[in-house]
Amino acid sequence: MNNFNGAEPLIRKSPSSVAELRDKAFAQRRFRLSFLYSVPIGALGGLIGLGGAEFRLPVLAGTLGYQVRQAVPLNLAVSLITIVASLVIRAKTLSFGAVIALLPVLLSLIAGAIVTAFFGALMAGRLSNEQLERAILVLLVLIGVALIIESFLPQTIPALLPSALIWHIPAGILFGLAIGLVSSLLGVAGGEVIIPTLVFAFGADIKTAGTASLLVSLPTVFVGLVKYASRGAFSDRSSLKNTVVPMGVGSVIGAFSGGLLVGLIPASLLKFMLGIILNISAFRVFHKQH
Repeated sequence: MNNFNGAEPLIRKSPSSVAELRDKAFAQRRFRLSFLYSVPIGALGGLIGLGGAEFRLPVLAGTLGYQVRQAVPLNLAVSLITIVASLVIRAKTLSFGAVIALLPVLLSLIAGAIVTAFFGALMAGRLSNEQLERAILVLLVLIGVALIIESFLPQTIPALLPSALIWHIPAGILFGLAIGLVSSLLGVAGGEVIIPTLVFAFGADIKTAGTASLLVSLPTVFVGLVKYASRGAFSDRSSLKNTVVPMGVGSVIGAFSGGLLVGLIPASLLKFMLGIILNISAFRVFHKQH
């Protein structure tokens, strides 16, 4: 049939092609947002010596639209990228000599953490969506409250535990059990729990605690990640390409930038503000879903 007035023929797209275009646009939007949100989150985390994973989780489950069962392992994958990058950066600027003195404590923490990282990932798969969301809400609120309380504490205080190994090793295992559970259920590296534990319970200085926390986090996150992967958490490869990669790159850039700006804003003030923000975002995302 001839076209009138030289107009181009109308091409009607099939429903499948429309769906493909919509999915492609959605994937591109996720890619952009994953990077854009991760940079400031990483920068804020770098300013207070954390990776920012606890703030990424509400973004994954809220802004990016992932189900909570998808958001946790994705957050864990991004955490692994930030841990490795942070260790590479710290290896060039800091001496690991001070960490050697904490080796018995670190091994105890790792021993406890990898146990609950494994079983925590298994437990997350058996909880209903509502139960998992409630558990995440409670843990995020506790971390937010801990940040607020920590903002009022002095930077250095005497160790709460005696220096004898007979105290350090069992205490390290018990603390490690809690760290591994938090890591596997939230998909975080656990620095928000490990660093205060090393500083207040074992008397480590804040810089040594920051490096030591990465050494504890690496095997903990890796074990949780392997368990989630064995349960098919990463069967959708597009989530790795469109979320984990840009969010990992953005988090590293942000954390490096935040590290350069340390001292610009008092860490205690930032912790207080971030604790409040974390509580608000946790309630908005995970309480609203009920």
